[in-house]
Amino acid sequence: MSAGTLVTEAKYVEHHMHFLQLNLHDFTFSDGGFWTLNLDTISIAFILGFLFLGLFYLVSRKVTSGVPSKLQSLVESAVEKVDESVKESFHGDRTFMAPLALTIFIWIFLMNFMDLVPVDLIPRIMGFFGAKYFRAVPTADISQTFAMSITVFVILIFYNFRSKGIVGLTKEILSRPFGWYLFPINVVFRFIDELVKPMSLALRLFGNLFAGELIFILIAMLPWWQQFTLGVVWTLFHILIITIQAFIFMMLTIVYLSMAQEAH
Repeated sequence: MSAGTLVTEAKYVEHHMHFLQLNLHDFTFSDGGFWTLNLDTISIAFILGFLFLGLFYLVSRKVTSGVPSKLQSLVESAVEKVDESVKESFHGDRTFMAPLALTIFIWIFLMNFMDLVPVDLIPRIMGFFGAKYFRAVPTADISQTFAMSITVFVILIFYNFRSKGIVGLTKEILSRPFGWYLFPINVVFRFIDELVKPMSLALRLFGNLFAGELIFILIAMLPWWQQFTLGVVWTLFHILIITIQAFIFMMLTIVYLSMAQEAH
């Protein structure tokens, strides 16, 4: 392989790894470090979220007790499956937990599903509107996965305080798991335990989707006859990955919140 070909392929990969960014210092489309918004991640995530909520709202407005439509059956099946999963893992009031779990699963699945769209399709479409870069998989952006995991972490803290109170939570942090005499070690262990939860949620989802996106980009650089064979095989396998990752994020959220409201 010639040096020129290697440079071209490297630029192709680099181009697909770059976000459409807005610098908040001067509101230009450039990388501004920490104070930078990835507009492609935000826009795709919001669009998929509104589509998901709008579709479920329309189905709920047209629900019938007679013979349901295929769409109604699909939505009801998703709601029932998620509610069953919550019931098995969360031992408390599911009024808030079941809708939260459903939202997490469907929204993350849709964002993951963007990885199955041809890698050049959306960037080329956005190129007609002047976007030099555009990444269409929100969950391949670590800022998006951490935003979701930190939100779960905030809810986790709220559940801890609501179920145990300030006094009860303080006693639990100081005395568990090694007793009152080793309270400094207990505090350190609790800090590590709580910190690992959002990090594991964010990094697991990001790692799997980033790797999947990168493999699709590498497949796109192959000759067309190889693209078709490898692309079909990897797409079928990746459908399983994106579903499992959405399910794992949902289930870990349920388990963490269930642990938060139970006394040790």
